[in-house]
Amino acid sequence: MAYRKDQGRMARMAAFWSLAILALWGARALNIQLGVLSKTLGTRLGADENGVGGLYLPVLGVGVTPALLIATLVGAASVFFLYRWLEKPVNADLLIDTESELRKVTWPTFKDVVNSSLVVIICVVFLMAFLAGTDWMIARVTRLLWFG
Repeated sequence: MAYRKDQGRMARMAAFWSLAILALWGARALNIQLGVLSKTLGTRLGADENGVGGLYLPVLGVGVTPALLIATLVGAASVFFLYRWLEKPVNADLLIDTESELRKVTWPTFKDVVNSSLVVIICVVFLMAFLAGTDWMIARVTRLLWFG
């Protein structure tokens, strides 16, 4: 199905970048775990047996290790497949429909948000005080019944 370029653009972009950040964070965690779990994967490429020297990326301040290469490949592949998955017609239609429905929403004013938040905070404080008082009373009654 052919889509206009701007059709569902914001929802598609938000979905892509939020999931891409998660995928890249996972690739970073993979790099760290591979470097910790394996001495071979954590050693810079071209380093001697003592771990001195080797390839280094001065702009990023990172040594080039097999763990870094594996994590970079996994991160790039996951972002690519994520992009392809979001461009599937079923997923794209869902995001386009979501954005069109969100445009129909009547959003509350700042004053409405503040008033609603105050009502929620007051109710939570009241409920907290009620439950704490009830808990205290039940504890006193139980203590009197068991220990006299």
